Amino acid sequence: MKYSIGESLKLLPKHLNANTISAGTLAAIFGCTGPALIIIGGAKDAGLSMEQTIYWLFAVYFFGALIGLYLALKYRQPIVGAYSIPGAVLVAAGLQHYSLSEISGAYFVAGVIVFILGISGLIGKVMRWIPVPIVMAMIVGAMIRFGTGMITSLQGAPIIAGAAIVVYLFSSRFIKKIPPILSAFVVGVVLAALMGGFQSSGMDAGLSLPQILLPSFSIDAIVSVGIPLALLVIGAENAQAIGVLMAEGYKPPINSMTVWSGIGGMITSFFGAHNANIAGPMTAICSSKEAGDNKDGRYGAVVVNAVLFGGFGIIAGVAVPFVTALPGALVSTVSGLAMIGVLVSSLQASFSERRFQIGAFFSLVIAMSGVSFYGISSPFWALIGGVLVSLIIEKTDFDSFKSEIKVNEVTNIDSVI
Repeated sequence: MKYSIGESLKLLPKHLNANTISAGTLAAIFGCTGPALIIIGGAKDAGLSMEQTIYWLFAVYFFGALIGLYLALKYRQPIVGAYSIPGAVLVAAGLQHYSLSEISGAYFVAGVIVFILGISGLIGKVMRWIPVPIVMAMIVGAMIRFGTGMITSLQGAPIIAGAAIVVYLFSSRFIKKIPPILSAFVVGVVLAALMGGFQSSGMDAGLSLPQILLPSFSIDAIVSVGIPLALLVIGAENAQAIGVLMAEGYKPPINSMTVWSGIGGMITSFFGAHNANIAGPMTAICSSKEAGDNKDGRYGAVVVNAVLFGGFGIIAGVAVPFVTALPGALVSTVSGLAMIGVLVSSLQASFSERRFQIGAFFSLVIAMSGVSFYGISSPFWALIGGVLVSLIIEKTDFDSFKSEIKVNEVTNIDSVI
């Protein structure tokens, strides 16, 4: 359902509370640390200048924030805009073989592909034909690394990670007025500061105004980078975000999310940046119970995140050295704690009913494996594999599922813009 953006803004103050503010802030911290390092490292390996790196960061953070802000206010759902993390890994490798102008042309084509799939409504129809247990199992498999990362952080930084986990548990039990994830993060930051856990990023700070880059088009770059990037945006980030929102009881505007992810990709290509689109992990944080019990108000977390994310993009040259100094163990631990609700609800949705159990299992293990074929990451293949397995050995489940779709399909098509 669409809403007036003006009306959503009027209602926003009552939805800005400790829960939404802390969830939005934590999602921004997650998005501005590890993922930023992937871009910075990839740009450095490709020989990009400091200015080109900052333009890249500006585009994905600023326009990603605008996408999330628009969709959150339009639909009053916690849909977070950012960029494709596996896409950043893909294009960092591609930059070794193509010029920045050529690879920017591939980015533009990727955006066009995503846009066409969204505006045609094809993505919405496809996603409606994928059984929910298989989607939810993919979410668990793709995001379980956040849970395991919380535990493995205990090995590298037992005091910081352990204290954050203990504070989270006791806050959940005894302190109801303060979000436990916020308490855990604050204690972790204080301990890291006292123990000298903050590290210099080694990157000089400075402001730089973004400049327009005109893409050029290379068939090789489009085939090697553009098409796989489009599939990553749809099959990894968007699919994760859609699944997370479904797990939390929302009816995500699938076509609209895809259309705006395509528009984001076309715009960012003119700054030498790979794609601004819907963010799976950050949507998980802002849509979880950590963002408050009122599901209708969780979009406030996205507004907070968008302000911080967009601000990070504008002052990327100054902000990156400071934000990336946060201890990795603390970021991993807090991210894992923030994902608990999403992982639990997704597991319940995956295996609580008798249908599609084998398909859901295959979807889970494929996504957990982290395999990548033809440059496309495991979440996409998890959906494909789960559906194929169910079609082969759970045909009766699909027969009943088709009947339900035919009943609901006429009332569930979302408009795109």
